[in-house]
Amino acid sequence: MEERPVSSSLPLPSTSAEELQDHVMSEVHLGCPPGHSGSHYSYFFSSVPPEVEADSTHKSILLDEDGDLVLTRRSKSSKQFFRVVIQHNITSSILNVGLQVWKAELLLSDFLLHKMFTSSEFEGVVSLELGAGTGLAGILLAHVAKTVFLTDHGEEILNNCAKNVDLNSELINCRATIHVRELNWMNSWPPRISLKESPNCNRHIWTSSEVEEALEAALLVAADVIYSDDLTDAFFSTVEQLMSMGSEKVLYLALEKRYNFSLDDLNVVANGYSHFRSYLQDEGDFPGNEDCSRPCFVAKCIDMSQIPQYMREYDRGNEVEIWQIKYHRRKF
Repeated sequence: MEERPVSSSLPLPSTSAEELQDHVMSEVHLGCPPGHSGSHYSYFFSSVPPEVEADSTHKSILLDEDGDLVLTRRSKSSKQFFRVVIQHNITSSILNVGLQVWKAELLLSDFLLHKMFTSSEFEGVVSLELGAGTGLAGILLAHVAKTVFLTDHGEEILNNCAKNVDLNSELINCRATIHVRELNWMNSWPPRISLKESPNCNRHIWTSSEVEEALEAALLVAADVIYSDDLTDAFFSTVEQLMSMGSEKVLYLALEKRYNFSLDDLNVVANGYSHFRSYLQDEGDFPGNEDCSRPCFVAKCIDMSQIPQYMREYDRGNEVEIWQIKYHRRKF
């Protein structure tokens, strides 16, 4: 069944065990059958907007040193249309929100698709998605990447993500090797490693070679992981560990500003967003010299008005953003 993606809403998590059991629903799933429980299958469609196709065709005409016409072929993996089927829950507990599709994941998918269709920037990269949930963005990225690590926490979420990889293995001309792996941000890197192959071994545990490959990932992506201050702290702790080791990395993070009434402020505020921004230094304000003695995250907000909408039938709205985040290591 095709569903109509719209917007999303998620209350901030509470420390109360009772409240943590409350169920929430992404507005992306509002088109699903009322009262439906358990897993649901939805098709998400994407296509290349006409202006992107025309621009891509125009850019493919080049001249060589002698002034002769050179036609640069688009990648064989390139398509003008994608159909992705995602198994997801319509509602979930706050602890299992990764079983749903959220609007920021669709925004991230738009951004990744635009890069894939208009440049070779992601061709052959090793990528790691943090908080992959259903795996939608990573599955699209696997079309051009060399290796994609889809990471999350919790057996139910990981099993569902692995199921979605299997569901789409024939729908998309997948070039990448895809690994679905456990990554708990509350624990320090590296994650737990499987010492030997065993039928009883958790299939989402890392191998030592995978950990080494992940450290060489040039691309980190994440969507809708900013809604709890404790989770944001743990997220940036993990990101700092990843970015301070191995190859230089860039993180593209999609999020939605979520507003709640604050008794302290007596106003509707986006406290979770403010806490997220406290970790970032604007790219224009960073001195860019070699005397930086404190590691920091340098970021800029991507102008999504310049990115066409590839994922059909969802309303971006004004409260979703994508940030490009780089890490400047400590200088001694």
